[in-house]
Amino acid sequence: MIITRTPFRMSFFGGGTDMKDFFQEYGGAVLSTTFDKYCYVNVRHLPRFFDYSTEVAYSKIERVTALEDIQHPAVRNAMKMLDMHEIRLTYEADLPARSGLGTSSSFAVGMLNAFHALKGKYVDKKRLADEAIYLERKLCQEEGGWQDQIAASFGGFNRINFSKDGYDVLPVIISKERKEQLNKSLMMFFTGFTRFSSDVQKANSGMSQEKIRRLQEMRLLVDKAEAILTDKHSDLDDFGRLLDYTWQLKRKTGNAVTNNNIDSIYSAGLKAGALGGKLLGAGGGGFLLFYVPIDKQPNIREAMKDLLYIPFRFENGGTRVIYYAAEDYPPKEV
Repeated sequence: MIITRTPFRMSFFGGGTDMKDFFQEYGGAVLSTTFDKYCYVNVRHLPRFFDYSTEVAYSKIERVTALEDIQHPAVRNAMKMLDMHEIRLTYEADLPARSGLGTSSSFAVGMLNAFHALKGKYVDKKRLADEAIYLERKLCQEEGGWQDQIAASFGGFNRINFSKDGYDVLPVIISKERKEQLNKSLMMFFTGFTRFSSDVQKANSGMSQEKIRRLQEMRLLVDKAEAILTDKHSDLDDFGRLLDYTWQLKRKTGNAVTNNNIDSIYSAGLKAGALGGKLLGAGGGGFLLFYVPIDKQPNIREAMKDLLYIPFRFENGGTRVIYYAAEDYPPKEV
């Protein structure tokens, strides 16, 4: 039996520039971190007592005798890709799916990690990220960028650069005290709206010259944000103000990014003292992140009292096998 734990991510700057069609021509960069909310994938071989050979449990339970009958596209394609058979897989998570935190990609990374471990193999973080990108973008034909799979696999507070040659993961060098100050200044709330990121990406697809211009400016903001973090003499509050600026750019990149409800909640946050913030993920719903000076945080809690507040801590581990028990499972005779 294998249990993997894979973190969710929050993207601060550069989201959208990790789309392959964009970064292969213009280059891209993302500033993001993983934090201490996780998905857990439990995988073992299914004992041969049942009239089905595979069981998959997530928001529903599937029991099938042929891989082609699995409805969950990521599970079906991953099992085919890695030649997995007679599997029982269970998925659990600290936060809901379709909420803008890269949950589907965290699941993909954690599942692939578990499948390799069940075969007795250690796979490095880059291979896991590459396989998850291939699984979601190629085999499952889901719209979206590359940052989620990379963040979930590597973990930590990183700048991820994208080019026609692929990507590079560069940890952001920031003092422990400054990183702690940033963590304490960020507040996250659940809006209650959920959606499929791929659906939002599809609705916002297309590369007009105006959208390209905005994405290029959003990519440049990664440089500015990183400079604020790494320069100990910079005012960290400028990071919050820059979040507001990038959100104003992001919300103009597609009609499905925001809506009246989200705009109303965001405006209330600014009026209560937030210096900036953004909707996490592709848009359309999920979690709102605010940068709030410590003395203004009680005001924000009051203004957001109808929403669920989610405290969090940055994490550095990425996907991990947290339980491994070897199985004596002879292959089924054909």
